[in-house]
Amino acid sequence: MTQPGPDTATVTLAHGNGGRLMRQLIDAVFVRQLGNPWLSPLADAAVLPPFPDGDHELVFTSDGVTVQPLFFAGGDIGSLAVHGTVNDLAVCGATPRYLSLNAFLEEGLPLVELERIVASLAEAARACDVQVVAGDTKVLPRGLCGGLYFGVSGIGTRPAGLALGTRGIRAGDAVLVSGPLGDHGIAVMLAREEFGLSGDLASDSASVLPLTRTLLTMPGLRFMRDPTRGGLATVLLEVIQATGLGVTLEEPRLPIRGSVRSVCDMLGYDPLYLACEGRVVAIVAEDEADEALRRWQALPQGRGARRVGALDPHHDRLLLVNEWGGERLLQELEDDPLPRIC
Repeated sequence: MTQPGPDTATVTLAHGNGGRLMRQLIDAVFVRQLGNPWLSPLADAAVLPPFPDGDHELVFTSDGVTVQPLFFAGGDIGSLAVHGTVNDLAVCGATPRYLSLNAFLEEGLPLVELERIVASLAEAARACDVQVVAGDTKVLPRGLCGGLYFGVSGIGTRPAGLALGTRGIRAGDAVLVSGPLGDHGIAVMLAREEFGLSGDLASDSASVLPLTRTLLTMPGLRFMRDPTRGGLATVLLEVIQATGLGVTLEEPRLPIRGSVRSVCDMLGYDPLYLACEGRVVAIVAEDEADEALRRWQALPQGRGARRVGALDPHHDRLLLVNEWGGERLLQELEDDPLPRIC
């Protein structure tokens, strides 16, 4: 059987998993057609030209928010819409200021649920000190959008000339994570009740702004990212692709709750590929790693922060090393990850 040509190929769910197929789709279609100096497909937000005063830059981001079910332990699609957009700005070093909100409502969505979701969204916006200043609403026929989708854009400001990104990463730099991995992905999966499992695990959905702000004054801060779709592994694979350096992770140091490990072991998931919605991955100079951890661990959101690995010049892969020295190669997602949560 011949392979489908470009005129017959179609979008699959795997194109939205954060892995290789998604990256290829973005590069081949969106970047090729829309490319400009500010379009950075591997970044969480675009840094625009400085203000006339020369002291500040605008940072702009946009996010599509879908989750099933709409409500889960620790949050809902409303709070998630705010946190996801605010966090994309925060990891770029920006202070979030304003949001726009597009709501796509499915015919049949109970108004009492919509009211509850929008109230949660408003509460999250107040807590993050951002304002929703524009928006649009569309109603779609029954069966077309899983109840409710949001499209959210955000604008923030940051000091001009702040250097954050993969270009500054050096061999030997330390990889830090701000807290336990995989909580959001497993909490959403448990809320679906598809596997007859239950538990009290809650999503980590929250603003990461306190975590990012406390590191911004450190000269050795190289890179920050919130590990949403594709989790920690996908973030680090993007770093490897951009830098040509490898990353070696130390499995005993990874902060993963026992409940998350148990569910993953039962159902065959890997917590390193599961989404987080309130964590930060940071890469910092080796000699500042301890200070960065101290700053994070002094915050309520960062008590579970750990140093988990380092940039390794001796290979160009993502290696997970266990306590006995055994190595496992972590690769890019190819098919759709389970559980699919967005």
